[in-house]
Amino acid sequence: MASKPKKPANKVAKATNKPTAAAPVLADVRAHIDGIDRQIQGLIADRAAYALQVGKAKGKLAAAVDYYRPEREAQVLRMVVDRNEGPLSDEVLVHVFREIMSACLAQQEPLKVGFLGPEGTFSQQAVMKHFGRSAHGLPLASIEEVFQEVENGNADFGVVPVENSGQGTIQVTLDMFLTSNLKICGEVELRVHQYLLSRTGRIEDIERIYSHPQSFAQTSSWLRSNLPKVEKIPVSSNAEGARRARNSEDAASIGGESAGHVYGLKKVVMSPIQDEADNTTRFLVIGRSIFPTSGHDRTSVLVFIHDKPGALFDVLSPFAKHGISMNRIESRPSHHAKWEYGFFIDLAGHIEDESMKKALAELKAHSAQIKVLGSYPVAVP
Repeated sequence: MASKPKKPANKVAKATNKPTAAAPVLADVRAHIDGIDRQIQGLIADRAAYALQVGKAKGKLAAAVDYYRPEREAQVLRMVVDRNEGPLSDEVLVHVFREIMSACLAQQEPLKVGFLGPEGTFSQQAVMKHFGRSAHGLPLASIEEVFQEVENGNADFGVVPVENSGQGTIQVTLDMFLTSNLKICGEVELRVHQYLLSRTGRIEDIERIYSHPQSFAQTSSWLRSNLPKVEKIPVSSNAEGARRARNSEDAASIGGESAGHVYGLKKVVMSPIQDEADNTTRFLVIGRSIFPTSGHDRTSVLVFIHDKPGALFDVLSPFAKHGISMNRIESRPSHHAKWEYGFFIDLAGHIEDESMKKALAELKAHSAQIKVLGSYPVAVP
């Protein structure tokens, strides 16, 4: 039997020492920081060793996806937020711990995660925020291809955009769930900062802009005020726009800072140009299984109904009766029959909650079909 890694012996004792009120000596401060860094590094090594023990305790598993537990990661990150007393923000600490967990998991084998490519898209940023940089990202040509690669087992998970705070729903993502058997395993909320990027960085050089239609919509007011006569050319992704813009000095693109770094473009203006300061896109993590509850979850269902008076009331009343909050509802043609619709509904809670089970059981009497799309942890900041 493999021996357990040694537990750290009082490694955090010195880490709690705070500078005294007397004027610090720079060399002493740096010596303290070096000592703390050694302690942190030792603790990370201990954590990685225990993570390997978890893998061995689970026995011989097929692939990295068998080790990944999104509900457990969500619980760990929430504890990080609950413990935080500053000075670092919750977002910074969550990022640090996410990367530690990502690296520990990758000791077994990196997760393969499909996203809307090429490199430099906001979808890639969402992958890194949720899975960390130790996951292996697979840039794909379309949202449909992301679904396909996960269904075929070529990717362990996929990350797809589903809605934007200013522009609403990404319809192609919802439509894929009408026929796909994949499950929603998580969600990511990404603050989206749109920048105007070009080779020269000079606004007077710009004659045309390449961008995804969503980004054009999110920056429409700024473009009308500052570049009203410039040609706007829609492309499949912002990264594709950046790739095209790098080939000409009179072209520009709209996208995130990462796209500028990947394709060697400069910011034309230093501040973001989106119309809403709090511009946020919600992404879904798609996989092949539903995971256990994390304690703070969301459930997404697709309900098909017949066209009849009071049909929508019949759909919503069981949830109200059992005290389940509805976070979102969106209707789409079912593509099954004329005038039949599917309602995408996001609900507070997990599919294993008794109240959720009772509500869905009652709903069956009023619907043509109920499809549970997933139960997953609510996004951590």
